[in-house]
Amino acid sequence: MAKENILVTGGAGFIGSHLCERLIKNFNIVCLDNFSTGNERNINHLLQFPNFEFVRQDLAKPFDLESLPALEKFQIGVKGLYAIFNLACPTSAKNFDKFKIATLDVNTLGMKNILEIAVRHKARFVHLSSSVVYGGRALNSAKVAETKEGVVNHLSPRGCYDEGKRFSESIVATYHQVYGTDYKIARVFRTYGPRERLFDGEMIPDFIIDATQNKDLVIYGDKGFSSSLIYVSDVVDALEKMMDARRDLGPVNIGSDVDLKIAEVAEKIIKMTGSKSKIVYEGPLPFITELALPDIVKARDELNWLPLVRLEEGLRKTIDYTLAHKELLGI
Repeated sequence: MAKENILVTGGAGFIGSHLCERLIKNFNIVCLDNFSTGNERNINHLLQFPNFEFVRQDLAKPFDLESLPALEKFQIGVKGLYAIFNLACPTSAKNFDKFKIATLDVNTLGMKNILEIAVRHKARFVHLSSSVVYGGRALNSAKVAETKEGVVNHLSPRGCYDEGKRFSESIVATYHQVYGTDYKIARVFRTYGPRERLFDGEMIPDFIIDATQNKDLVIYGDKGFSSSLIYVSDVVDALEKMMDARRDLGPVNIGSDVDLKIAEVAEKIIKMTGSKSKIVYEGPLPFITELALPDIVKARDELNWLPLVRLEEGLRKTIDYTLAHKELLGI
């Protein structure tokens, strides 16, 4: 039986590449990315598969999948698209200012472009949003459910991302109201695992790299900094389940509801790597802040999903990947 076609935007990114890797077993995969914060290295191992094709494209600029010669074998004009996963959005803690306009563009023009494709092909549609739509931890002392109306400072230095994610959800909802498209929004909380960006303020990969070199582990905050952490394969499990869920599912929290002290996580990494590193504290980065904790009852009830990977198991997998790819990663 011929395989159905799936489009993954942002498919060369951290989560996107893991999603492509999972879906390629049963589908033809069109991976679209412009490498703003994604990386060719993340998908190199997938290029050998005949049912995987990469398209370098900025989602915010017009494009036509059906006219691309490399995709002729998938017969998108005839077979259409079974599903679209929209993960396109630059994210960079240390280089956030560099991508501000691109962030605005992808969360507005890009959303229109990808949803027009969803309308044309009547595709199942899963949009990757973020826990930032709820606002920070200070505004949400209890676990947040999907019905919680978030509050963000839309004029802040990071407003283009926080408000951009909120508005992108509005676009998804509006297209559902007008055209009956899928209304599935994954509000993903802090995620870690192999292929996460290095040297960019992302805590877990930077902790591992510094620990293997006996350098100080830097926490951008104080000793009380806490967060939930979910391993990337658990996120991919949820996204895959969302694809086949009811089309008016709406927003779903995808994350761990266990609160962790980041200093304790850093200590685990030091111990697991046999490192002599010490933990130090620096001023907070605008893009690395304490986030709300998710209420995951809806994901459990609607998707039959719960995060399964224990922190120690996820850290071990991430450490092993990093050590195995040290030369490739330029460490």
